[in-house]
Amino acid sequence: MTDRSAWHLRANAPVVAWLLATVVVAVAHRWIPASPWLLVHLLLLGAVTNAICVWSQHFTDALLSRRVTPASRRWQVARLVLLNVAVVATVAGMVTATWVVTLVGAVGVGVAVAAHGTALWRQSRRALAARFRICVAFYVAAAWLLPFGAGLGATLARGLDEAWHTRVVLAHAGVNLLGFVGLTVMGTLMTLWPTMLRTRMADDAPRAARTTLALMLGGLAAGVAAVLLAAPPVAAVGLATYLAGVLVSVRPLFTAARRRPPATFATWSAACALAWLVGALATLTGVLALSGGWETAAGRVGIVTVPLVAGFAAQVLLGALTYLVPVVLGGGPAAVRSTTAVLERGAVVRVVLFNGALAFFVLPAPSLVHVLASLTALGALVAFLPLLVGAVLAHRRARRTPFVPPTADDVAAAHALGQDLHARAGARQGPPVEAVTGPRRKGSAVAALSVLLLVAAGGVALDPAALGTGSGATSAAAGAAGTVAATGRTTTVEVEAADMRFVPSEIEVPAGDTLVLVVTNTDTTVHDLALDTGRTSGRIAPGATETFDVGVVGRAIDGWCTVVGHRQMGMVLTITPTGPGAVPDASASGAPDGSAGGAGDHEGMAGMDHGSGGAASSAAEDLDFMATPGEGFTAHPAELAPAGPETVHRVRLPVAEAVTEVAPGVTQRLWTFGGTAPGPTLRGKVGDRFEITLVNDGTIGHSIDFHAGALAPDEPMRTIAPGEELTYSFTATMSGVWMYHCSTMPMSAHIANGMFGAVVIDPPDLAPVDREYLLVQSEYYLGPQGGEVDMDRLATGDPDVVAFNGYANQYDAEPLPARLGERVRIWVLPAGPHRGTSFHVVGGQFDTVFSEGAYQLRPGNAEAGGSQVLGLAVAQGGFVEMAFPEAGRYPFVSHAMIDAERGAHGVFAVTGP
Repeated sequence: MTDRSAWHLRANAPVVAWLLATVVVAVAHRWIPASPWLLVHLLLLGAVTNAICVWSQHFTDALLSRRVTPASRRWQVARLVLLNVAVVATVAGMVTATWVVTLVGAVGVGVAVAAHGTALWRQSRRALAARFRICVAFYVAAAWLLPFGAGLGATLARGLDEAWHTRVVLAHAGVNLLGFVGLTVMGTLMTLWPTMLRTRMADDAPRAARTTLALMLGGLAAGVAAVLLAAPPVAAVGLATYLAGVLVSVRPLFTAARRRPPATFATWSAACALAWLVGALATLTGVLALSGGWETAAGRVGIVTVPLVAGFAAQVLLGALTYLVPVVLGGGPAAVRSTTAVLERGAVVRVVLFNGALAFFVLPAPSLVHVLASLTALGALVAFLPLLVGAVLAHRRARRTPFVPPTADDVAAAHALGQDLHARAGARQGPPVEAVTGPRRKGSAVAALSVLLLVAAGGVALDPAALGTGSGATSAAAGAAGTVAATGRTTTVEVEAADMRFVPSEIEVPAGDTLVLVVTNTDTTVHDLALDTGRTSGRIAPGATETFDVGVVGRAIDGWCTVVGHRQMGMVLTITPTGPGAVPDASASGAPDGSAGGAGDHEGMAGMDHGSGGAASSAAEDLDFMATPGEGFTAHPAELAPAGPETVHRVRLPVAEAVTEVAPGVTQRLWTFGGTAPGPTLRGKVGDRFEITLVNDGTIGHSIDFHAGALAPDEPMRTIAPGEELTYSFTATMSGVWMYHCSTMPMSAHIANGMFGAVVIDPPDLAPVDREYLLVQSEYYLGPQGGEVDMDRLATGDPDVVAFNGYANQYDAEPLPARLGERVRIWVLPAGPHRGTSFHVVGGQFDTVFSEGAYQLRPGNAEAGGSQVLGLAVAQGGFVEMAFPEAGRYPFVSHAMIDAERGAHGVFAVTGP
């Protein structure tokens, strides 16, 4: 192995390591703190930045015909070591929320990359006039921009108020992704693209490159300045200028591709990456142009994150490495062909799978389709890593063939003329590396498309209601006609789903006409429209429209939204026939079972109106409050850990739907934050900042409302559709135990079905205690076994179960421990949705009471007083403190005794010292 190939293997090892780390986080992101930030930064800051620093130096050496000396190599190694140590520090600081460590890492990254850019600038200044010096100018400008982006990132980590946070995030992303990465890529592709295609460069490419650099730099500067100082439409002008620069550079690239079209993984990946870049920039320009303020823009710009990070940056990185690794490893034509052949395996399948899956992911689709698409795209990208290992092994096997490595002059000339590098060096070049063409390429493309179809079909099959393919979706519409004769005419009616209503809610149709409904969801959450005939629109995402055929109408038809609680809130619709032969009353029409189509009244609609009540026996019939949990039961942890030293808390809260046991032998399908009800407990101190990423992996719309923060609810508390994410940031300015919950209507249903949790903000100078517990009280209004909340029961406010921390009587089965002499603090929050609590420990007395932000009682008070209960209304919070007088078992209850008897009961098991 030559010194050059050994050097590149060592220099690119960090690139591979950061890619592997990205894959690990992508697979295990549910259990890793700050995983969205990690995914972006492990890829961009780790893998892409390392690759840019290695390869931009390589191209500079080649384009300037520069001889590499041991001294220059040592300085490059020093910069790379500093870069990777700084990236590790940045990641560690962000994951642990230690700002000083993050700042040190950001400074290190900025210094390493700025030094790299300065070295390239000095080399270009010393070189003789070169036709492609403009490419080096791209690299220098990109490297000098990164320190500014790193500084903005460190500022974000420190914490900003909501108004500035959004702007600085956009400026940070613009400088780093569009500046550092975008400029480097466009400067490289000017010479690398025709070289990969094995054709000559367009004559006007250097002139286009100079125009591109001016437009991209000018547009980026104007855009970032507007983001920080002006309105979104002004920033759109700067971004449009940047896009114009990209398009100027694309024209000579397109000219080269016309001479010799892409036919390898490397070339197709680069082409697709450019397409994603152009599409994302155009989309982002439109979003900014149409956003009146930054709060509105913040909720929309996330649409381009995945296209820019995965579609553009990740894809162009792997495409470039696929071409460059065999070239720099060298070893003669045979070795290069062998190495390239390994890296090109499955080229068409990988390109089609990745880009097709990415398209599925960014387009409106059911949540499970998004999940399967992301796994497919990840698999297509990850395939590069084992192929890279195989390529290195193939190179070692083939390197025995004598070959004189090309000189720096050969490399520069090859780039300039678009020739094959080894042909330029004088070696006999065998047949070109096999490019999948003809029937093989078509067959591979068909196979990849088949996989994508299976992804879509699998997602729909696992969530049939999302597309209206669930039970009853294809029921015959004959029940709508009654006995009327068809007229042959069609009536089309547009229906809008908005504000928990159908508009119009009453539709008149000439008897005998075929009715077609065009339903548009203008609301912020998922809806559908189901009819008592069995017809359904399927789930309709916000902003989407669905058309479906009701059939010939001869009788009155009832319709409603089947999403839990929506029907009870008024999302109902009536279709009434008019004229001769009409039967205005469904009960006389011969409709199935002679009813008016109530929820669950028809076999064809079974299971569609979840939680509406009356369709199946209630799980309450199986309640036995004297029963004990089954084998393997583990109580929800009630222990509360002390607040940590961090001041910024980053939490990812995925919405998950799961069948969960809520009492012995009783299960419900809960909607949860983080997989549990209550959701994860957050704890901090006054002044701490919380950055919450809500991920809707459910099947209907959800939202989140944190009582611990004070801010306008319009944007952060909005409902997001399945598959979407939302970042909610607030600063805790007041102490207490605060509720968080889903605020999507009907709010009572979402809370009763498990969507609630607690945020504990310590009062200043809170004294340490020996043990702390948190008890969140809530209610269940039981639907059928494994079903969802019974809306009729919920409307009465009379629960079947009242529980601490989500399970009836669980702390009877697993008592909470304490010891004599210990001081115990108990935080209490009644989450409702309807009932407060009167918290009491049987046999105990409280000497400290803190309720709704203030101490009501403290030890040593002049009255020598104590407290027997902590009385809290729904969503109020507080804590009590006590020391147990002797060993024994001390029940704790809500002293609203009917609630204690329904499951709001537990035990402290106190042992001797």
